[in-house]
Amino acid sequence: MNGLPREVRVVEVGPRDGLQNEPDPVATTVKIELIEALAAAGLKTVEATSFVSPRWIPQLADAHEVLRGLRRAEGVSYPVLVPNLRGLERARAAGADSVAIFTAASDTFSRKNTNATVSESLERLAPVASAARAAGLPVRGYISCVLGCPYEGDVPLQRVTAVANDLIQMGCHEISLGDTIGIGTPAAARTMVEHVAGVTGMARLAVHFHDTRGQSLANILACLQAGITVVDASVAGLGGCPYAAGASGNVATEDLVYMLHGLDIETGVDLTALVRAGHAVSRALGRAPNSRLGRLPEYESRQTSIDEPKD
Repeated sequence: MNGLPREVRVVEVGPRDGLQNEPDPVATTVKIELIEALAAAGLKTVEATSFVSPRWIPQLADAHEVLRGLRRAEGVSYPVLVPNLRGLERARAAGADSVAIFTAASDTFSRKNTNATVSESLERLAPVASAARAAGLPVRGYISCVLGCPYEGDVPLQRVTAVANDLIQMGCHEISLGDTIGIGTPAAARTMVEHVAGVTGMARLAVHFHDTRGQSLANILACLQAGITVVDASVAGLGGCPYAAGASGNVATEDLVYMLHGLDIETGVDLTALVRAGHAVSRALGRAPNSRLGRLPEYESRQTSIDEPKD
């Protein structure tokens, strides 16, 4: 196919964006072993956890223990989400090597998520980004609801572009555009990234699709054809959104990598090892993987459990 990149960097968000929505507690050891397995599979960016208040996301209350307990692989970055200066201080104390900040393109969603309008959230984030950069930490920005909001419906492209530009002005090196409720289609997704890239440049954009309506891989392909080279994904399709009823998990990393390899796009990821990691965390959670690849019979004999004894 014409117009595709030769290489794509896959940003693994499962340990943070996926596990934060689990109904039952997930052991710290399970999280650490998952992150290490993902890095061992060849992923160079593995979002490890979030330093939000444990009152809001109790599943990530062990953020410090997770980050401090990792055996970090050479050449792998382990970004963490931080909502405010206190979160940044905690992340730095735990040895964070990069951070991410988050906002939305919808005021109503932003209020539900952070108790602030988009403008207010950006005002809160500016000193966080400044302090992180002063400490030498790269900053990534997330924007939710770029293709639609569960409360407001359609989101104007101009609003998405304006928020992305504000994050760039704060010093974010990369902006992840999130279809939080999985409402996008390929044409809408491509139009959106091209519109935003007109201000930010395509090289500074990543895409983050949820698979609520089964459109994520098609949307990603359309965005790759537009020039995107960074894609977020979640192993075993972990995740969802607590502020968007019915929103399913992120696109599964296994399914994404399978598609990319089929297009002769390099990822540096060992697909078999990745599927094993997805099986292992799913077994630890007591369910089957929410990925197409993870359910195929040819992978069944390769299943392992994260909490099984190692040789």
